[in-house]
Amino acid sequence: MAICVTGGSSGLGRAIAERFARGGADVFINYHANDEAAREAVAAVETAGGVAHLVKADVGTPEGVRELIAAVAAKVERLDQIVHCAAKAVSGPMVEVDPTELRESIAVNALALVDLAREAGPLLGEGSTIFYLSSRGARFVIPEYGALGTAKALGEHVVRYLAKELAPRGIRVITIAPGAVDTAALRAMFPDTYEERLAASAASNPMGRGVELEDAAALCEALCNAELAMVTGQTITVDGGIAL
Repeated sequence: MAICVTGGSSGLGRAIAERFARGGADVFINYHANDEAAREAVAAVETAGGVAHLVKADVGTPEGVRELIAAVAAKVERLDQIVHCAAKAVSGPMVEVDPTELRESIAVNALALVDLAREAGPLLGEGSTIFYLSSRGARFVIPEYGALGTAKALGEHVVRYLAKELAPRGIRVITIAPGAVDTAALRAMFPDTYEERLAASAASNPMGRGVELEDAAALCEALCNAELAMVTGQTITVDGGIAL
C-alpha cells in the first residue's frame, strides 16, 4: 500500500502517516519548510513499520504538486490514498488579512486538492481514496479564522465535485472534519490563546474530553475499508458531538 500525506511532518498529517505506517506501507511525507519536523516524522513512520519517503514541495502551487507527484511516481506505480493536510494558517479579520496571504491560503487549503487529483490521476485507481482534512470553521464563523475557514469551505465543495467526477473510476473523495485539536496550525493562528481554546472545547464536549489527533487518524483508516465503497463526497465530523 502507498499513501501520500501533504503537510505530513506534523499534526494531523503526521498522525495519519504514522497510523498507516503500521501496516508496512510506503508513506510519502510532503512538507514545505520545517526540515527538523520532517526528519522527526520520517523516524516516527519508520519506527511504526512503514517505509518513509520525504518530499519537500510547496503544494500551494501547481509546480509544487507536480514535483511531489513526480517523486511519488518514481517510487510506486499506484497510490492507494492521498491525504491533503497541508494548510496555510492566516489569522485575523478577513478585511485586515494581507491579500496575498489570503490567496495563498485558498491555494494551499483548497485549490491544491484539484491539482493533486489531476497530477496523481495516473497513479489512482479502483479503491483509491482522497481525503481532505477540514475543520469546524468551514461551516461556522469562528473569530479571527475567516481566511482559513473560507478556504476550508471551498475545499469541502471541491471534494463534492471531485467525488462525482472520479466515481466512475472507483476513486472516492471524502472530507474529514475534526473538532479543535492541538496542531501547529492552531498554535500559529492563536499563539496566545490556543491552550485556553483547547481546554474550553474539551470542557464543553459531550464525550467528556477533547478531540485528539488519533481520533481523526482512526477515522481516516476506517474509511479506507473496501466495504465502504459507497461512501464518497461526504463531510464526516469527528468531534464527540460538540457541534450538535
